[in-house]
Amino acid sequence: MDTAPRIPGELVYRDATAADVEALVALVESAYRGDSSRTGWTTEADILDGQRTDPEGVLEVIESPAGRLLTAERDGVLVSCCHIEHRGEAAYFGMFAVRPGMQGGGLGRQVIEEAERLARATWGVREMQMTVLTAREELIAWYERRGYRRTGELHPFPYGDERFGLPRRADLEFELLVKPLS
Repeated sequence: MDTAPRIPGELVYRDATAADVEALVALVESAYRGDSSRTGWTTEADILDGQRTDPEGVLEVIESPAGRLLTAERDGVLVSCCHIEHRGEAAYFGMFAVRPGMQGGGLGRQVIEEAERLARATWGVREMQMTVLTAREELIAWYERRGYRRTGELHPFPYGDERFGLPRRADLEFELLVKPLS
């Protein structure tokens, strides 16, 4: 058992467990969907309705042997999460969420840096990859400021699969972003 003293306000990282599923679904939904997401800048409420994730999807990520669902807590409260998955020479980064009222203060930057560090240390990968909706120009610009680059490689949005949300527009697609990890 870890008995190291905790510094108040310090981020504490750990891998998610099945007991975290409900809180993780709530966090991800609050960051991207509905009116609560509008208090942060990562909202997708203007382009997608419906869910962003569900308990089954989150549990599948937690139980996958190829990756990990990293949580970040501050003073015992879940404030952020992300999924990293080993994919050969690269790692995939996804399911990234920061509590809406805490966005814009550097928390997301800290979490993505920890995810990159873990991917390098755990799997020895040289690149982090992610897909982002091309309609999310502000979010893509944020990732670019963190060293990610657009590849021009596009993937269709899964229209008709409500597990990924209910599109409010017909032009949604994902673009692959990549970052070399040194």
